[in-house]
Amino acid sequence: MDNTGIHYLRNVRKEFLKMKDLGDRTFSQLKDEDFFYCPDVESNSIAVIVRHMSGNMLSRWTDFLTTDGEKDFRKRDEEFDGLFYTDKDDIILRWENGWQCLFNAIDELTPEDLLKKVFIRKEEHSVIEAVNRQISHYAYHIGQIVYLGKMIKNKNWKTLSIPKNKSEEFNKKMGM
Repeated sequence: MDNTGIHYLRNVRKEFLKMKDLGDRTFSQLKDEDFFYCPDVESNSIAVIVRHMSGNMLSRWTDFLTTDGEKDFRKRDEEFDGLFYTDKDDIILRWENGWQCLFNAIDELTPEDLLKKVFIRKEEHSVIEAVNRQISHYAYHIGQIVYLGKMIKNKNWKTLSIPKNKSEEFNKKMGM
């Protein structure tokens, strides 16, 4: 399992870094007020999504191997409440704190840890299952952040991937 486990952990870190980068590149295009845009009352702003993701990360990744992933300090329902940030810098600080907690935990994992049991809300998971659960959860919210950013910026949006109708040009550039 050593080589497979090492490969898995490296890949997990790489995928989380790619997700964080999508968020960072979206944030770099936004003004303070853009973080608070909410398309309707049933939707969340980028600020709310960041608050939720950060709360989840701090809860799930603090003492990852030794305590339940739903910590007593987390107040999940409050993550979706009204105003709580003052500006973009405040939002980014919370974003960075969540990711730092995640990367600290990932970097401490070894291949031998991957089949150990951890708990999230008293539900047993292997470490692999718990990590994959978080990859899926964060990818979902990163997609929301990017989509909201694209809606807000509209024609001024700078795409984060291959632009529409540019695949052939991109492939040529890549030597394909």
